[in-house]
Amino acid sequence: MDAAPGIAGSRRPEQQGCFLCAGEWERDWFVQMNNTGGAVDVWEVHGIDAEDLVESPEGHYYFPGVIPAARLRLEQRDVPPVHR
Repeated sequence: MDAAPGIAGSRRPEQQGCFLCAGEWERDWFVQMNNTGGAVDVWEVHGIDAEDLVESPEGHYYFPGVIPAARLRLEQRDVPPVHR
């Protein structure tokens, strides 16, 4: 995963952490932002408190740290890119 580009194709992180979505609409918005040309996976995260999230300048929330694998569950695999 270290060499993989971000969902918007960037080669460096926008924030030092992991963006998390509050619901289905926000999840779908991030998935539709994908312009890397390939499918993406959607992961569900457990055990992160809302007060531990930081708001980015763009208004999206992220967890400023590493999320342990034990807190992740694969929700959707290989979601195809949306071509507009």
